[in-house]
Amino acid sequence: MLDLTALALMVETASAGSLAAGARRLRLSPMTASRLLAALERDLGVRLAHRTTRAFSLTEEGQALLPHARAMLEDEAAARASVRGSDAEARGLLRVTTSFAFGRRVLAPLTARFMLAHPKVQVDLQLTDGVLDIVAEGIDLAIRIAAPADSALVGRRLHDSPRVLVAAPAYIARRGAAQALAELHHHECLTMSGATHWSFGGGREVSRVRVAGRFTANSIDALHAACRGGLGIAMLSLWNVGPDLEAGTLAVLPLADAVPEPLGIWAVYPTRRMVPAKVRLFVEALAAELKTMA
Repeated sequence: MLDLTALALMVETASAGSLAAGARRLRLSPMTASRLLAALERDLGVRLAHRTTRAFSLTEEGQALLPHARAMLEDEAAARASVRGSDAEARGLLRVTTSFAFGRRVLAPLTARFMLAHPKVQVDLQLTDGVLDIVAEGIDLAIRIAAPADSALVGRRLHDSPRVLVAAPAYIARRGAAQALAELHHHECLTMSGATHWSFGGGREVSRVRVAGRFTANSIDALHAACRGGLGIAMLSLWNVGPDLEAGTLAVLPLADAVPEPLGIWAVYPTRRMVPAKVRLFVEALAAELKTMA
């Protein structure tokens, strides 16, 4: 029987890119992590990784083992869940991080309902438009609005996050409505600080279109407010602008030749193993909430 802790270490280290980071995710000391990996290699009789203090890469044998290791860990997690039952009680401090916009619009109201349903849970909600190191910061769960995740993310995709181009009626009356990609060149586009392109689909490939405007910000909420104020066109998530579209304070600008590239809503964990009931139940509640918003 292979050591599941050693397999988990290999999976987390391959994801994090270094043995030290993989060890932190599992709350292991660097010495213990090194010994676990060495013992796994002795057990299998092959070298699984090339590693130094700063770098880690799987050998061909390690790459071959990786999907089997993930499957074994998923089977173990499923077995533990079946024993605990689906009604395991949520308790303790739950530390969650997400963006200001998603926190304001979705997560804060959901958290209030979740805490009323689970009175033994405390929640510390950290809102930031930056990306926190959830391992270093001791965060239990990050909800991220992003393009499809790569293998470095530990978590699950909860829902699609389609985006739309929107503008206030006052801006449209003043500048007109963009109807094709090429027309964006002539409009005030409200972008995140440092961003120079928007991504669009609609064909076989994603197109990146250069956009610019007089207003930029490091906050989605600030762009949203500027858009409502008539400063220009913004690309925002549908869950964010739904109330504005219903109220008529913003209008969608459909393009004839492309649609904004959709993002995804991801629940990201420090580790796949031993996910506490407080985290699992919160994620299930969020997934159910997102379905009602679709």
